[in-house]
Amino acid sequence: MNPQSQTAISEASRMHDLKMPLLQTPQDATLREVKFRIQDITCASCVNSIESVVGNLDGVTFVTVSAIDGKATIKYLPKLISVKKIKETIEEAGFRVHKLSEQDISVCKVRIKGMACTSCSESVERALQRVNGVKKAAVGLALGEAKVHFDPTLTDIKKIIEAIEDAGFGVDLISSGTDVNKVHLRLEGLDSPEDVNVVMSSLELAKGVNHVEMDLTERKVTVSYDPDVTGPRSLIQCVQAAAHGPSGYHAVLYSPSGQRETGSMNEILMYRDQFLFSCIFSVPVFLFAMVLPMLPPYGNWLNYKIHNMLTIGMFLRWILSTPVQFIVGKRFYLGSYHALRRRSANMDVLVALGTNAAYFYSIYILIKTLTSVTFQGQDFFETSSMLISFILLGKYLEVVAKGKTSDALAKLTQLVPDKVCLLALDADGNVISETEVDTQLIQRNDIIKIVPGAKIPVDGIVLKGQSYVNESMITGEATPIDKSPGDKVIGGTVNENGCLLVKATHVGMETALSQIVQLVEAAQLAKAPIQKLADRISKFFVPIVVVAAFITWLGWFIPGEAGIYPKYWIPKAMDAFELALQFAISVLVVACPCALGLATPTAVMVASGMGASQGVLIKGGDALEKAHKVKVVVFDKTGTLTIGKPEVVSAVLFSEFLMEELCDMAIAVEASSEHPIARAVVGYAKRLRQKFGSSAEQVFDVKDFEVHMGAGVSGKVGGRTVLVGNKRLMHSCNVSISPEVERYVSENEVLARTCVLVSIDGKIAGAFSVTDPVKPGAKRVISFLHTMGILSIMVTGDNYATAAAIANEVGIDKVFAETDPLGKADKVKDLQMKGMVVAMVGDGINDSPALVAADVGMAIGAGTDIALEAADIVLVKSSLEDVITAIDLSRKTMSRIRLNYIWALGYNILGMPIAAGILYPFTGIRLPPWLAGACMAASSLSVVSSSLLLQLYKKPLDVGST
Repeated sequence: MNPQSQTAISEASRMHDLKMPLLQTPQDATLREVKFRIQDITCASCVNSIESVVGNLDGVTFVTVSAIDGKATIKYLPKLISVKKIKETIEEAGFRVHKLSEQDISVCKVRIKGMACTSCSESVERALQRVNGVKKAAVGLALGEAKVHFDPTLTDIKKIIEAIEDAGFGVDLISSGTDVNKVHLRLEGLDSPEDVNVVMSSLELAKGVNHVEMDLTERKVTVSYDPDVTGPRSLIQCVQAAAHGPSGYHAVLYSPSGQRETGSMNEILMYRDQFLFSCIFSVPVFLFAMVLPMLPPYGNWLNYKIHNMLTIGMFLRWILSTPVQFIVGKRFYLGSYHALRRRSANMDVLVALGTNAAYFYSIYILIKTLTSVTFQGQDFFETSSMLISFILLGKYLEVVAKGKTSDALAKLTQLVPDKVCLLALDADGNVISETEVDTQLIQRNDIIKIVPGAKIPVDGIVLKGQSYVNESMITGEATPIDKSPGDKVIGGTVNENGCLLVKATHVGMETALSQIVQLVEAAQLAKAPIQKLADRISKFFVPIVVVAAFITWLGWFIPGEAGIYPKYWIPKAMDAFELALQFAISVLVVACPCALGLATPTAVMVASGMGASQGVLIKGGDALEKAHKVKVVVFDKTGTLTIGKPEVVSAVLFSEFLMEELCDMAIAVEASSEHPIARAVVGYAKRLRQKFGSSAEQVFDVKDFEVHMGAGVSGKVGGRTVLVGNKRLMHSCNVSISPEVERYVSENEVLARTCVLVSIDGKIAGAFSVTDPVKPGAKRVISFLHTMGILSIMVTGDNYATAAAIANEVGIDKVFAETDPLGKADKVKDLQMKGMVVAMVGDGINDSPALVAADVGMAIGAGTDIALEAADIVLVKSSLEDVITAIDLSRKTMSRIRLNYIWALGYNILGMPIAAGILYPFTGIRLPPWLAGACMAASSLSVVSSSLLLQLYKKPLDVGST
């Protein structure tokens, strides 16, 4: 490969890098993915050939081929290329291909209304899984949302929504597919079908538009587009330009995801209004039943008889409690109906049973007093009305508290400014005009002006100006970063002092900030394994409570009628039946399945949001739970424990070769390698050649280039065989190593330096000494891990002496050196076989097998996209201290979840016996039904409040502040 082609590839790689998002999303649903098993791959050169020919195909956006198992993963745009064409291209390159699978799964996200406990969320999951074509459904109780993966050839979003509604829950569509490269517009001025057709045609014919969906009932349109060609601002202008005659068309942006905030606020207001409405009736009922009778003569008028034994007080209590029971309490009837129809039971069933028992028994008493001149009985109208009011108060406080569990995430979304200064430039780059526009209208390649102190609205590249940018709100890095032309900037960060002109490269859902939010939202939907405890309990919780309530009633009624316990235990104006009924109702309403269901998801929501705000992205409840069990942390060396920017400190000759000859051979072969050490050698050799040789750079063509995993590279330059790598490569190619070379290598390895040997035609010509400084604070991090009782291990492809020197410098317990990528995964598995829970921390493609094999994979945020996808936790700011943060946050979260479970279970275990009257014979204390309802509401609120305490979390170690 000649330098011109290398330069072209380097330039193409640089341009591709500018187009790539700063933080890759796990999956781009606008693409299709196909996997092949490729035979006849013999070396890294084969991999490079396949990736090159496939990567050059129009429509292929991503390709990676494993030299180990021959598996290829390719992402492509089906509108531009077919799977058949990709397969034929690989076969034409001389390889046999077998197709493995093709991704054809759509995703939608919906907001679900009316879920109260784990039983509800499980019912929704079961309803969705029964829909033909649904592959996976994740329902988040605390989040009130569901994410559904489905086969669009078998079902659609309409059927999914119908399934949820048939299960008895309200539902709103938040998003379908991916919102990347989609814009949602609300249309105004469309008065006829002709107007609709005009707008639809204009949008469909607009340049860069891929697909248009129109909602005629709400006058909304969703447009999928090519961000390199058009954007929201151009599409709005397209709608406005389509108008003809005196009437005009207008389009404004709207965000379906904003329905979540609106829905949450509506839910809060609904519970508040219902509670206040119920208080209008239940407070007078409480006064007439519990207060005024205790204050003679003020309450004497309540005892005046209207007809027979029916008093004014009983009549008023009936009139006032009826609206509460049937208007305000309608939601409990509907919830019970839907729950029983789907053969499950939830909190609504318990509340409906309890309030109906109190209300209709009171109706029986009222009828008896109305028709009898001697009958005397005690009504419980205040029990049903006050019980409903207290439950609504509890739900109101609960939804308010639940809204605060995502405060950390909400703060991230508020980092982007509302307005931005958009510039128009002439051909010479001079500013023609400045316009203030909505941030959501910014399109790719727009030029924007960022003044000192302003927030950067989107991800982009600095074109002009120099400044310091505070990125702490995204990465957690406290020190402002110097930015000059060519540097990347992240949306949501703050420009400190200078004025910057920035070219937008990633807008809307493509920005790093949006991707962080999406990642955290996905984590909040994913259930932690510990949630299974609540799921199992919820299946039989309500039936057990109903049985317990019935046994309680029998336990008090039968002995009371038989005279087994003293008559004075029965309060005045009551009989044994009424006392037993009060205890039974208290048991029904004191039991709280909601607290159990909220114990885990609320804690996971708060923890994942707090982690994101501190630069630790946890991809789900499973990773969050496993991290607290970690006993061993395995570190990669280069880029993880070290800075990852190797520097050559010296070069030496070992034979009659000239220094410029050594440099030429090293440059020619290493230029084809992407390894950081290779780039360092090439850069140093070029500078050295200019010093010792001519300024003209000679062109060399490399043939038979080959990568030797974990050892180096080789190739033929001008007919001469050149090897560049470590001692292992020299031994494998039968190149003898003289004592002089051995001594030089040993001396450098003791100094934690890596020696890159260069062999020309079977003889070692010279060597480069490479150092990669250890990250600041690495020693403190390893020491802190020891105080946490966690073992630290280094696994690296470097030689043992260099690895051991670095390990000694930072305090690593054990070293495995000269290990290839699969060997790293094997070391992880060996540790797991010994019963250890292992976390792997890495940054490169070669770490991906080990990241997948580990119980918890942690990827350095500055690492490769493949490493980020393979990991369970992403450390955004590439700081080792966040390894400790991730593990400590997991431990704190799991402790909080256990505490939530202890409280929720303990409350039910203690509350139900007290409600059943176990203390009454000894102390005379009993729990009235309305007070039992208040206790039930308080238990849910206390669990949510307990989870909110995680918002006080502080990092246990902050190297940057010391």
